[in-house]
Amino acid sequence: MQLVVNNAGKALFSRTGDDISASFPEVLEALSLDKIHGVFDGELVALYQTKEDEAPIAGVLSANKQRETHWHIGAFNQLQQRLNKKRPSKKLISENPAGIILYDALNIANEDMRATPLLQRVENLHEWFSTQPYQHLFVSSPLTFDDSETLSSLRDSAADMEQGYIEGLMLKRKNTTYVAGRPKGQWYKWKRDPRLIDAVIMYAQRGHGKRSSFYSDYTFGCWQDGKLLPIGKAYSGFTDAELKRLDNWVRKHTIGRFGPVKEVKKELVFEVAFDSVHPSNRHKSGVALRFPRIHRIRWDKPADEADQLETLKMMI
Repeated sequence: MQLVVNNAGKALFSRTGDDISASFPEVLEALSLDKIHGVFDGELVALYQTKEDEAPIAGVLSANKQRETHWHIGAFNQLQQRLNKKRPSKKLISENPAGIILYDALNIANEDMRATPLLQRVENLHEWFSTQPYQHLFVSSPLTFDDSETLSSLRDSAADMEQGYIEGLMLKRKNTTYVAGRPKGQWYKWKRDPRLIDAVIMYAQRGHGKRSSFYSDYTFGCWQDGKLLPIGKAYSGFTDAELKRLDNWVRKHTIGRFGPVKEVKKELVFEVAFDSVHPSNRHKSGVALRFPRIHRIRWDKPADEADQLETLKMMI
């Protein structure tokens, strides 16, 4: 997201340019127009709080000396509950507080820094941030490394940070200026290896565009007490040849229909890859997957050998 504070007011904008200020009033209310002017790049995150005598998790949120409490990154589905609420209730704000982790500055105190190299922009950001007392603002701490082995170790350690909510590393060239769009070769998202679970396909639906004639969107589930409970949906991760074979399988194994959705025999196992799993009250299984995709089609594996829901919950 982008945080803009100037004489005209205060606002938060999503990556698509949508004004999401009304969804996160507590973040903006804390900012004083007399003390902060600028345009900042950052990540909007859900937060949870710990006691004053408990140390914050290292490398995640840098707290100013003025702050008396420690904040930690919450689950992504906590943030989702806030994103589509134009007027969130006081209870929702209290139960799912939000904050911003700043990692770049386009402008500080009316000084345009887009043509300044990244390393200098980050230094200016940290210098400015050290004077700010705001509870909902944090700054991203750069990670240091001397060789590729250390860098790989940092990437691997991301899987253990903040209960798995960290997806990996962002690598950025030090001398790059801030430009519009998505130029290649300046930033690189190096994700940690995905998590895997064996699930059984339960439902299928036709795709869109070139896939409109194929059943390419799949709902899958894990076992609990002898029953399958849906844990997510996916429509990517397979080749065109695999799609044709899957489509043929769905047509031959349909046992029910609900509008455009076909229910299939609970016989085919997908090895599903995903970035993280979170508790969810919106799903009967009680969990939600982040970025699920088909990693492998297990034509060879019996459905009763797919994973139990408890196995997935242990990954939370």
